[in-house]
Amino acid sequence: MREEASESMQDYLKSIYLINRESGESVSTSEVAEKMRVSAPTVTSMLVKLGEKKFIKYEKYKGATLTKKGEAIALEILRHHRLIETYLVEFLGYDWSEVHEEADVLEHHISEELERRIANALGNPKYGLYGAPIPSADLASIAKDETTKLGEHISGDLVMIERVKENYIGSENSPRTRDSEELQYLAEIGIKPGEKVKVESVAPFGMITVSNEKGSHSLPKEVSMSIHVKKI
Repeated sequence: MREEASESMQDYLKSIYLINRESGESVSTSEVAEKMRVSAPTVTSMLVKLGEKKFIKYEKYKGATLTKKGEAIALEILRHHRLIETYLVEFLGYDWSEVHEEADVLEHHISEELERRIANALGNPKYGLYGAPIPSADLASIAKDETTKLGEHISGDLVMIERVKENYIGSENSPRTRDSEELQYLAEIGIKPGEKVKVESVAPFGMITVSNEKGSHSLPKEVSMSIHVKKI
């Protein structure tokens, strides 16, 4: 089905899906522009095209929602992306901080047979490298996100890190894409899926301090809100 959409369209559909999954609401032009790091007029033009192809339902000023056809494409691309990231680390020796951009390129091009073989080699995981859920092979389901955000917790909470988002909002109007150095630093201080941390303090100006076996670490609010955890 993805062959019906260009690579650019696939990227937009994936972004709309991810934004909607986070908010549960129709996706605005500005939200897509922030995530895609393009101008609002560029987004509007693409949303009109996606609507014409029946990939989304779009009304100006009301936002966009995926149709079943559009959601299937978004889930397929997302499945490819998260399988590829995990495979590159587990089988090809990549560091987890190196694979996001590689997966962004490859997600559009692997065949269904290669996808199946990658999934089998990995043991058909339900969760990917960063702890994010992987859509099922039939694209009919995806694990529910039952996590909370590290930045929402209070002093004394002990949590297990489940997911470190690849992208987050670095400031009110400027989205951030994590670079390899940032991911390497988080890994070095034990801030990665499967690790436990204790919230030591939350400063009134937004910094949150956590501790683990590697010591005490202070994180900016926007970073802590991009780390998904489960309370222990």
